[in-house]
Amino acid sequence: MKEVLIATNNAHKVEEIRTALNFEGWTFTTLAEAGVTSDPAEDADSFEGNARIKARAARAAARESLGRFVAVLADDSGLEVDALDGAPGVFSARYAGSDGDDAANNAKLLAELAAVPDAECTARFVCTLVFIDEDGTESVARGTIEGSIGREPRGSEGFGYDPLFLPDEYGGMRALAEVSQAEKNGISHRGNALRVLKKALSQSVDER
Repeated sequence: MKEVLIATNNAHKVEEIRTALNFEGWTFTTLAEAGVTSDPAEDADSFEGNARIKARAARAAARESLGRFVAVLADDSGLEVDALDGAPGVFSARYAGSDGDDAANNAKLLAELAAVPDAECTARFVCTLVFIDEDGTESVARGTIEGSIGREPRGSEGFGYDPLFLPDEYGGMRALAEVSQAEKNGISHRGNALRVLKKALSQSVDER
């Protein structure tokens, strides 16, 4: 058995991670489920930097709370809009100033792009994962999904900027929030990053 502590309590992320990293004998536990408290300042200037901060903080907190090292997985993700020079980027969750206020973040994004032609509203979701094994070995994986920003929210699936993001896979005709979770897992930035991570980890798993 291998216990992996996921440095999040976001149910959407947890389910996607559990489905993707389906190695035999692996179990996944959230911070809350493990009774571990970890809420470090995410003050890096990159997704990888923030993911590493979260992973290392969770590893240290788990060592203190559980009395042992466990494998830890953390992610940081966000939206990069080309016409805004990559913003909101690492500030995606707090773009409008209040952390996690999806409606306010989406409203600000639409306002910022109001004068930008549709053809120039290209964007991508980015996800970077940092996995730290029990022995301290770090693995990093990055995934993206290309698309553009629509002019109004559409759909009720997903969260964050999903109602505004139009993936290239659908020719700009469907918002990510109009796609089922199962279908989203197959094309999403986090899903792509998880597939990269699984491939990187497969060799060490096979060797055990």
